[in-house]
Amino acid sequence: MATSIRDLKKDINYVIGDIIEAIYIWEYTHPDADKKKSDALIDEAIELFDDLIAKVNDKSVENRKTHLKSVNQELENRGRKLIEKLNKL
Repeated sequence: MATSIRDLKKDINYVIGDIIEAIYIWEYTHPDADKKKSDALIDEAIELFDDLIAKVNDKSVENRKTHLKSVNQELENRGRKLIEKLNKL
């Protein structure tokens, strides 16, 4: 679990960045494949990044620590789902 907001933002950036990089590597190693699914996966990863950063920056929540833990958990869960989708390409 990230110990600070800055660390959580870094974790989000690294995880989503790594997933997008893996998608690009998949596209590079499968030049004849239809890129529609992988492009949609990149869009989904960017959307996840934007969504999680917005949640981290939301200062209106009552219990900030619990909120940030849930954002971290969401990063793990949704990141894992993106990786599963990538593995099915």
